[in-house]
Amino acid sequence: MTRPNEETQAEVGWFCVRCVFRVGGDSASQVYEERLTLWRAEAFDEAIALAEDEALGYAAEQSDMEFVGLAQAYRLFSEPGHGAEVFSLVRASALGPPAYLTRFFDTGEERQADTDPGT
Repeated sequence: MTRPNEETQAEVGWFCVRCVFRVGGDSASQVYEERLTLWRAEAFDEAIALAEDEALGYAAEQSDMEFVGLAQAYRLFSEPGHGAEVFSLVRASALGPPAYLTRFFDTGEERQADTDPGT
């Protein structure tokens, strides 16, 4: 993925920043939270700085949570709204779709539920 040029970065825009947190100090019971937040900023560096500052405050308000230092930013191409793309991460992988999803998104350790209670 290419980074926008300086001309593009000079304009105030919307940025989505993903930050990662660890909850719990015991490795047997710890979980990780990925949190996406939206920011108005002129550049990636500014959006990340805003998000990291907020992440530190968010972690400080929770018991046994720490911001692990990962912040990934994405500049939105349009104003946030219904159906707007707010984050995109491109990863190279030789894995086929089922193996890729299992490796990165469906490890069995996620705390999530089906949207259809009948499934």
